[in-house]
Amino acid sequence: MIRTERKYIEILRILKEHREPIGAKRLSEIMAERGFILTDRAVQYYLSYLDTMGFTEKIGNQGRVLTPIGLQETDNALVDDRIGFVISKLERLAYRSTFNPSTGTGDVAYNLSIVPEKDLDRVRAAFDEVKKAGCGFFSSYRILDNDPRVPSGSVGIITLCSISMDGVFQRKSVPVKMAYGGRLEITNGIAKRFVDLIGYRGTTIDPLELFISSGLTSISSYCQTRSGITLANVREVPISAQKQVKEVIEEMNQCGFIFPVKLGNQVFNLPPNQYRLSLVAFSGLNYIGNAVEKGLDIKTEIGAGNIQFSKVIEPN
Repeated sequence: MIRTERKYIEILRILKEHREPIGAKRLSEIMAERGFILTDRAVQYYLSYLDTMGFTEKIGNQGRVLTPIGLQETDNALVDDRIGFVISKLERLAYRSTFNPSTGTGDVAYNLSIVPEKDLDRVRAAFDEVKKAGCGFFSSYRILDNDPRVPSGSVGIITLCSISMDGVFQRKSVPVKMAYGGRLEITNGIAKRFVDLIGYRGTTIDPLELFISSGLTSISSYCQTRSGITLANVREVPISAQKQVKEVIEEMNQCGFIFPVKLGNQVFNLPPNQYRLSLVAFSGLNYIGNAVEKGLDIKTEIGAGNIQFSKVIEPN
């Protein structure tokens, strides 16, 4: 029964996305953002059922968390129900991004990585390689202090998510579509072609996360020799908006953002489109991918939330 009820599944997903306990009121608010209008009382009803099934557990007055069985149930939810979940989450973050490149103020979207304290120096060294090579979406990262999501003995690291640019484009009235995540082959510093592409709207997992976990990158090689396989995203914008797109790019570059790798209606081995431009940008996940390639223990939540830009650009 549970696998065919979208409201139950959505509650389980929300609890999985948040490490801390969540109460009924907050759950009701998040459900509303996702198109499920439920009263606090209705949410309590659903939670009571999930408690009975052993999928959730109440932590005092703080709210609910997933049990191991609940986590398994969430992962085993119907595949067709989960298709589109990744892009929907990213689009919500884009909508909430208020960054204004003209003033360098507002909120941007970010990824949150958790690493053991003992590995921090090695992880930072891996991140610094990407920073120096210029193959991250943003030219820096931020060590996170005093965050309840970071367990004892660990350290949090924020990297900017490229969906931040989508929020800027939207506020400039430029329609933008996140199309693909891919493995970009680069030789002697020159981007050549996409080795693989996965569409964001037909997958149940973030494409770039899949490439990292499958060992299909050679970011470390690129950082050392300028030849390797890096992670990049492909966005599509109307060709009629080319002037506005270039203005946004210039303003964001001045704020420390690193893109595009390429912009045009015929880009690399992508099919040509006379009506739309393909905008290729390095992913902020290249930071994480480089650390993973070095065998470091790092866990990352992609699109963990929004944060003030000023808090990201503080010294590492």
